[in-house]
Amino acid sequence: ASEEVCRPFPAQKLCKQDLPGDGYIEPNKTLRENNVSKSGKFSVGLPITMMITGMVGNSLALMLVYRSYRKKENNRKKSFLFCIGSLALTDLFGQLLTSPIVIYAYLADKKWETMDPSKILCAFFGVCMTTFGLCPLFLASAMAIERSLAITSPHWYSIHMKTSLTKQILVVILCLVLIFALLPIAGVGQYTHQWPGTWCFISIGDREDPGMFFAITFAVLGIFLLLVTFSCNVVTIRGLIIRCKTKSGTSHSAKQWERLTTETVIQLLGIMCVLLICWAPLLVSFCESFSPSPSPDIQLECKLFLFTIHLASLNQILDPWVYLLLREILLRKFCQVASAVSKCLRKTKKNNTCFTV
Repeated sequence: ASEEVCRPFPAQKLCKQDLPGDGYIEPNKTLRENNVSKSGKFSVGLPITMMITGMVGNSLALMLVYRSYRKKENNRKKSFLFCIGSLALTDLFGQLLTSPIVIYAYLADKKWETMDPSKILCAFFGVCMTTFGLCPLFLASAMAIERSLAITSPHWYSIHMKTSLTKQILVVILCLVLIFALLPIAGVGQYTHQWPGTWCFISIGDREDPGMFFAITFAVLGIFLLLVTFSCNVVTIRGLIIRCKTKSGTSHSAKQWERLTTETVIQLLGIMCVLLICWAPLLVSFCESFSPSPSPDIQLECKLFLFTIHLASLNQILDPWVYLLLREILLRKFCQVASAVSKCLRKTKKNNTCFTV
């Protein structure tokens, strides 16, 4: 049985019934060798592709932010650009610090205990995964709060929201997340290598294990940040629609405001969809791991957990597109098409005809 078990969370109670001794899963040589020989060459393509696409997207976002930041004189726009730049930089560093380790472990067919006998690399990898996983969620929440304040309380926002304050908030977020990620180094929680042995992350043991506090806090914190982001974005969308209705008319400013509202609403909906798709499966899998009921298929659970990690990592690739690049490249085109279709429909109602192809 020990050659078939591949729990994503080592030392979890569900494995004790299948393993001799104390129930702790030691590095599985047979399972690791079989997985590398059968699917290692295929699997390594995914982390390589994700690293390259993430580096390209975040680098483009950083260049665009830098160029726009130098031109902008409005402090409000500078604060937003600074947040976007921080998010792109965080995602870029997260990929540069973790992806090469995973790729090397795949290509070299290194067992983690051989590659990292002192477990220092595992701790470093776990800290990076936690830090650069939570930072984008915190930054997304901060930007969602910033947008909602700008729409619902524009007077207060213009007085109190300065670029210097934005920088201070971002530094505080980074420091708090880093302190939280370092808690397992201080003995609160634990980072252990995960199946198939090419990466490390938070370990979940017995429910009575003090380390469970760290894992539970991570899951609760992630869910809370998602709820804050969703709530603030909904408030922003509602405020934009209300203001757009009050400014309705045929003037140039009214049309410009309508176009800006459409672009922003589409962007916010895209952000919420990306966050939900990327993070909800991982957070749900964490919550399910706290359940006392055993899993009927351990192998399937391992693969599903690895899939949820890939989805969460995908958020680092999609962030620059949903926050900046797609708005610059595609949203304007989409709005132009929507405007053309709207005009066509209005003409159809009047003349019962439209353009012909």
